[in-house]
Amino acid sequence: MPEGPEIRRAADRLHELLAGRQLESVWFAFPDLASEADSLVGRRVTAVDSWGKALLTRFDDGRVLYSHNQLYGVWKLHDAEREPDTERSLRVRLTTQGRSASLYSASDVSLWSADRLDEHPFLARLGPDLLTHGVTLAKALVRLGEPRFARRSLGGLLLDQALFAGIGNYLRSEILFFAGLPPKARVCDLTEEKQVQLARTIIEVTRQAYEQAGVTNRHDWASTARRRGESPRLCRFAVFEREGLACHACGTVIERHMVASRRLYCCSGCQPVAF
Repeated sequence: MPEGPEIRRAADRLHELLAGRQLESVWFAFPDLASEADSLVGRRVTAVDSWGKALLTRFDDGRVLYSHNQLYGVWKLHDAEREPDTERSLRVRLTTQGRSASLYSASDVSLWSADRLDEHPFLARLGPDLLTHGVTLAKALVRLGEPRFARRSLGGLLLDQALFAGIGNYLRSEILFFAGLPPKARVCDLTEEKQVQLARTIIEVTRQAYEQAGVTNRHDWASTARRRGESPRLCRFAVFEREGLACHACGTVIERHMVASRRLYCCSGCQPVAF
């Protein structure tokens, strides 16, 4: 499933196509939304942004289209007169100036007033989005230190969207590796220096994944891996999916564990239990 950086990149593409333009045609597959379609024609999209794995399309009358791709949903951008080559089911289509943004296969779509978004049952449970809500190092430190989070093991905590929205499985493994922390570590057990390192790593790894289309590896490590003939996918990561391969940093064999019912990859040399 795409994680926060991938959803934010999708939001950027939609924003570039739609923002500031009047909608010429709106179509919804869902009966409860279909009755609202005509009322959006002529409205302008003011912004498209993301919150965790949800995408928010904002209109100039204060309404917001919420959509969550879940496992199979995907937005496709295309000429209005040319249907995308897909067998997926169309759910939403927004058209402006001869171009369309079409959402396929998603089932979680709804229209909200912007001032009621905090009542949305999914959004209400989310923490701040690391790419959308301006999470600074200081803010990240405060959040990590909250009593409800500070005593939980990081291997499970980082997947909790109430902490920070958008961190998924590959980001979790990469963040813990670059922070030099094992999955059983807790914020309350860390020195102040380690807490700062963790908070900074959460922000920096997420930002890199956004800027480099999901690549979290160091450039020099990726170059070396390519020269060894490793697959392009493996070259993207420092530890994720690299079970049985040598750590880029220390040569220790990367291990795979199941933590919070999800696979997690780590290096016992770089992420010692005695941290």
